Amino acid sequence: MPEAEDGSGGSGGFGGGVLRKVARVVLLDPEDRILLLHGYEPDDPGDTWWFTPGGGLEGDESRAEAALRELVEETGITQVELGPVLWHRRCSFPFDGRRWDQDEWYFLARTTQTETAPGGLTELERRSVAGLRWWTSAELLAARETVYPTRLAELLRTLLDEGPPDEPVVLAPEIV
Repeated sequence: MPEAEDGSGGSGGFGGGVLRKVARVVLLDPEDRILLLHGYEPDDPGDTWWFTPGGGLEGDESRAEAALRELVEETGITQVELGPVLWHRRCSFPFDGRRWDQDEWYFLARTTQTETAPGGLTELERRSVAGLRWWTSAELLAARETVYPTRLAELLRTLLDEGPPDEPVVLAPEIV
């Protein structure tokens, strides 16, 4: 699930480690499909999940800058209209032999570019990302696979029905 090799800023992790600042992207195409990456535990390829593009901040970049950079690195998609922050979430999970504590901001983004070409994956991502796919809201609602955040299907349906919230919605923390 993480996309960078370092702790990438922050402090005061709620799961015991350094709190990593993360920018994620809810990328929608003209048909309102969402793009998700298919990840897995490097030492257990059978342990899989789906998640939004994004990752940790680098240097002094803003969350919006990190969101766009990560999107290009992980998907190759450059033609993007970045919108507002939809959700904030804190999460803590084990991955690749360590615990990751993250403060995630989810940005809405739209694109007409649906062809993907992930070319900037980190070494860890190359060992833990199996691919990516566009999902309709109905497919996501019917999915039996693990998706993060865990309420993504419901959140996407609300977004499509009601539009972006006036203020970012704070999601319940997830500790795995």
